[in-house]
This record gives sequence, structure tokens and C-alpha cells, in this order.
Amino acid sequence: MKVEIWSDFVCPFCYIGKRQLEKAIDDLGYTGQIEVEFKSFILDPTTEDGQDESIYEHLSKKYGMLMDEVKKMTFGVVQRAKEVGLAYDFDQLKTANTLKAHRLAKWAYSKGKGAEFSERVFHAYFMEEKPIGKQDVLIRLAEEAGLDGKEAEEVLNNGQFSKEVEKDIRQAQIYGIRGVPFFVFENKYGISGAQPQEVFEQTIKKVAEEKGLKPSIEILGKEGNVCSDGDCDLQ
Repeated sequence: MKVEIWSDFVCPFCYIGKRQLEKAIDDLGYTGQIEVEFKSFILDPTTEDGQDESIYEHLSKKYGMLMDEVKKMTFGVVQRAKEVGLAYDFDQLKTANTLKAHRLAKWAYSKGKGAEFSERVFHAYFMEEKPIGKQDVLIRLAEEAGLDGKEAEEVLNNGQFSKEVEKDIRQAQIYGIRGVPFFVFENKYGISGAQPQEVFEQTIKKVAEEKGLKPSIEILGKEGNVCSDGDCDLQ
């Protein structure tokens, strides 16, 4: 079974949804039988490299809200993350342009390390508050994911894998994807948002039955939290 996930590395619900899917796969006993591939989606391509703006400042400008109001708005996201074992700290997060990260993720997939690199970038941003828009940071993360740092630098310097990122974005437009995370199962079923685990389980079971897959050991839904409109709707 193949699952494609359109996501952005600065989307808090994307990391939460990733965790929910992984747990559903493990709990149902389909570990090793489901191929998960991350597809590129850039929420805000206008974000500048090296921009030193906090998430609170960014959201305050976007919604015209006071800082205290923004912090209250993000509280629910922090609590939701805790439910899946993720400790978010929005106090330390800053905005980041993710084009380079997506390009490097495409390269990592070509080296058989896409899953490892994607997880490392998500963890670095949300759990370690690292500036993932910066090239030197991405190179270090690539090395930590088991990739060659010099080759990663060449990929970034030469603009490689830009077409692959653009292809994902065009495909998202064809599918009508306007927010992330968005999960596509076998090019047939779609799930929008970081849904409760039972929604993922139901979809996995349905597709597995259609494909004749059996678990190693022996569950589609309404919209959930999603990042859209060029940024995250933190509700």
C-alpha cells in the first residue's frame, strides 16, 4: 500500500498527522507493508530566507491580533501535539522558507533516506526550534539522517530537485489540495487534516481489504486541523 502525504515542514498539524498515521499503521500491524512518501507543499513561498520573525509576530500580523490572543490560539495546538508525544514550544519558533528543505528531501528520497530526513527536519523545527530555512542547518540535518553533507551542499547550491518540488505542487493543485496535511491512499482515497487515529485506521483497513493485505498481527472522516490559505489556521 502506498500513502502520499502533502505537507510542509513548518505546519504543526503535518507533524501531528504524521505521528497519527504512523501509530495507526503500527497498531493495526501493517508495519513494513505501507510505503509512506512525503510530497512538497509550501504554505508561504514569500517567506524570506533568514527572516528573524517569531511565529507569534507572524500570526499577530496575519490575523490582526494581540500577542496574548495569539498565544491563547496556539495553546490548543500544543495540547494536541502532546497527545501524540510531541512537545511543541511556540515561544521559540520562528518563520522559515522551506523550499530548500523540500528540495533536499527530494534528494534524500533518491538516496533511500527520505523518511529519515523528513522526520529529522520536522523534529529539528518543532522540537529543537532550529532555523530550517538556513542552508548550513539543513546540511547538518542531512548528515544526521545518514546522508553525505558535501553532496547535500552541492544539491542546494546547484538548484537541484526544484522541478520535483514544483511537480508535487502542481499535483496538489490538480487534486484540489488547498491545505495540509493531506493524505492520499493508493491514488484513491484522501484524508484532509490531522484526523483522529480511528480515521486513519478505518482508511487503512479499507484499502488493505481491497488489496488483499493482511496485518502482521490481527478502522474517511470530516476535516480536522489543517494548514491552509498560505499559512496555518491554528484553531
